Amino acid sequence: MPNAAERPRRVTVDREGPLLVEGPVEVVGEDGTSFVSHRFTVAICTCRRSRTYPWCDTSHRRRVKPGDGEPHPTTEGKPSS
Repeated sequence: MPNAAERPRRVTVDREGPLLVEGPVEVVGEDGTSFVSHRFTVAICTCRRSRTYPWCDTSHRRRVKPGDGEPHPTTEGKPSS
């Protein structure tokens, strides 16, 4: 528990990305595993695609949502049949 003189931690929420938390932070996983970062700002993954979960590795940027108008990466540049 932080002492009364310390200001609250700032958490920035981005619908399309991770939670940004002013550090240092300790994240406790569902299984009780503790992850600690002493960085001044920490990006916490909310999409669960990160290879470094619970830390964000920007994996959320690689996936295109259906219907956003951009071509699918596997069909880009291929002639239509």
